[in-house]
Amino acid sequence: MLNGRRILVGITGGIAAYKVAELVRLLVKSSAEVRVVMTEGAKEFITPLTLQALSGNPVHHTLLDPSAEAGMGHIELAKWADLIVVAPATANFIARFAAGMANDLLSTLCLATDAPVAIAPAMNQAMWKNPRTQRNINSFLSDSNLFVWGPDSGVQACGDVGLGRMLEPVQLMDNVLGYFKSGALQGKNVVITAGPTREAIDPVRYISNHSSGKMGYALAAAAQVAGANVTLISGPVSIPVPEGVDLQSVVTASEMLKSAEILADNGCDIFIAAAAVADYRVLEVAEQKIKKTNDDMVIELSKNPDIVATIASRKVKPFVVGFAAETQDVLAYAKGKLIRKKLDMIIANDVSDSRIGFNSEDNEVTVLWQNKQSGADENTAFSLQNKTQLATNIIELISAQIAAS
Repeated sequence: MLNGRRILVGITGGIAAYKVAELVRLLVKSSAEVRVVMTEGAKEFITPLTLQALSGNPVHHTLLDPSAEAGMGHIELAKWADLIVVAPATANFIARFAAGMANDLLSTLCLATDAPVAIAPAMNQAMWKNPRTQRNINSFLSDSNLFVWGPDSGVQACGDVGLGRMLEPVQLMDNVLGYFKSGALQGKNVVITAGPTREAIDPVRYISNHSSGKMGYALAAAAQVAGANVTLISGPVSIPVPEGVDLQSVVTASEMLKSAEILADNGCDIFIAAAAVADYRVLEVAEQKIKKTNDDMVIELSKNPDIVATIASRKVKPFVVGFAAETQDVLAYAKGKLIRKKLDMIIANDVSDSRIGFNSEDNEVTVLWQNKQSGADENTAFSLQNKTQLATNIIELISAQIAAS
């Protein structure tokens, strides 16, 4: 559900540090990109190797590490993050952060970043109640880019009872999800087509393409996080369905069109045609497997319906977004499709580029849309990035265009 969001988890030297392993696991499970920074004290409670295994990335813990600076240096790490979560945040760290100190890697990153910083306090109840700690915490409350998550009340490791326990990993995870859940498409009904379609030649063979469905599934996850009610019409793929997304599985272009029209009749607000639909189907499908009889074989094809154009031509139509996967003159062809098919927006990419073609993890696109006020075309280019992050950017752009229209 976090769909490629980049989250830096900072761990300081408190007994609750062991719980952060579960937080990192939950973040990764929700498709976040996670990097971990530990203080020297944190390494006394949990090993960097554990966090490396859970996050899938090297753990950072030294401010002046030449090998780290040669890779993702501390300033780059500060720029990389979409959100920094410090858990547990000890009284010592909170005091240093409030004073603007930068005497270790984590405090330096928190000062150098433009990303929001959330701290999850964890300390003895007496330390939490101390006026100096409360003064430090209160200094954060006026900063819109700083969040204080917790603490909770209960029995502490020392045996005391009171405020000071770190929030449980599930609670922290809920706070992270709540932060990123923009609500930009709250209550909107979004229909997305994804993956390839298959057109049978005989019971064994079919016509299809190389689409993996990754972009469509990433868009479905991003729209769901933005608060939409999402239905995914998917051709045959091997990707897990994003949590909270309704799936309608189809095989052929005709089946995909039928599902799309039914959903369009039932209050579809946004229709995103990310599927790679086969342009033609076999006119007469053989009932039995075709045997090899000679060197040549002729198959007669018939044109498939144009799903996105059909939805865009409805009298009462949703906001319609198409895709233009081209191998040459990408923007020219995309612009032609945008106008000819009466789309509200089209996303163009060059599938001849192996970095961003079918089955790749990354994509690089240009988004074109019709300017309702002037009638002129506008466009926005997104440089090479992970498809999950790109999906989030596209959904944000769609929601902005709808809000402006």
